[in-house]
Amino acid sequence: MNLQLTDEQSMIQAMAREFAREHVRPIAAEIDREARFPHETVKRMGELGLMGIAVPERWGGAGADVVSYVVALEEIAKACASHAVVMSVNNSLYGDPLLKFGTDEQRLRFLKPVASGQAPGCFALTEPQAGSDAANQETVARRDGDHYVVTGRKLFISNGREAAFALVFAQTDRAQGHQGITAFIVEKGTPGFTVSKTEDKLGIRASDTAELVFEECRVPVANRLGEEGQGFRIALTAVDGGRIGIGAQAVGIAAGAYERAVAYARERKAFGVAIGQHQMVQWMLADMATAIDGGRLLCLQAAALKDRGAPFTKQAAMAKLFCAEMAMKVTTDAIQVHGGYGFIKDYEVERHFRDAKITQLYEGTSQIQKLVIAREVLGA
Repeated sequence: MNLQLTDEQSMIQAMAREFAREHVRPIAAEIDREARFPHETVKRMGELGLMGIAVPERWGGAGADVVSYVVALEEIAKACASHAVVMSVNNSLYGDPLLKFGTDEQRLRFLKPVASGQAPGCFALTEPQAGSDAANQETVARRDGDHYVVTGRKLFISNGREAAFALVFAQTDRAQGHQGITAFIVEKGTPGFTVSKTEDKLGIRASDTAELVFEECRVPVANRLGEEGQGFRIALTAVDGGRIGIGAQAVGIAAGAYERAVAYARERKAFGVAIGQHQMVQWMLADMATAIDGGRLLCLQAAALKDRGAPFTKQAAMAKLFCAEMAMKVTTDAIQVHGGYGFIKDYEVERHFRDAKITQLYEGTSQIQKLVIAREVLGA
């Protein structure tokens, strides 16, 4: 793998870094405190191409690659993980399946507005009894002429309240098990489709996480993504790519906390010298720097494989597993470097610590990633 970024990748990284520094970081603490969705900055991210980086320009995106997506997402997450999760869902979980499995008409209607940042999309797979066991779908879709009638509930849906379109998975043939799951694009405002509540969360508080309810919701056959029974394959493909994004998000969260810890270690004095001169603090910072670089390389490896069209399931799971665990360790140590100040909301490291936890949970828990990796290793 070539570790040198191309000129285009470096340009996208630099653009994302400048945007995050100038526009995202200054509002990050406020929108976290208020649990307020950042409409204006998300719209500007779309105008910059960040909401559909690997989507061709004809469908509203930037026409770049997955490596560009990873380096840009890290820069956004470094400033604010809430912005990063909105960007990640748009790119990986909603945009990528529409690009791969959608018709040109669907891409024009349902992908272009999302990739260009006019409105977010969301990915509605999780249910009360279908989290890690994603095949256990209880939402059903019954064919009725040129419509499907969808009934069921979806939980923990990122962007669910704000999304203009939801990629929804439902059983069209229970007898077929996971091969009876079908994917649909459901527009906000469709009768029978409501957002019942928004969750109050530990972290990523400025991104909304909602419960979606479908009550005899009539969805046109033209809104079906792929063929009947293809939904589980579509979901797994999306989640594979999504894990790369969560890995990059975790790297960004960790890097943001690490940079603040380094700055604090240079400024804070104890026993007559800056605390960065004490060996135990130096060791902590050295471990943090090494772990972050390791996670970044895992994400780039998975992204490069995806760009080449090579299998990347194992590498994506490895990236997410390592980076999520690493982010929790790094943010914990960043608080430790700050001492009592790290426990205070005036300092940003406590927000990074809260934000890091979700990376161990969504897109498959760390334990699920180990199962995925083991199955790939064993060829099961």
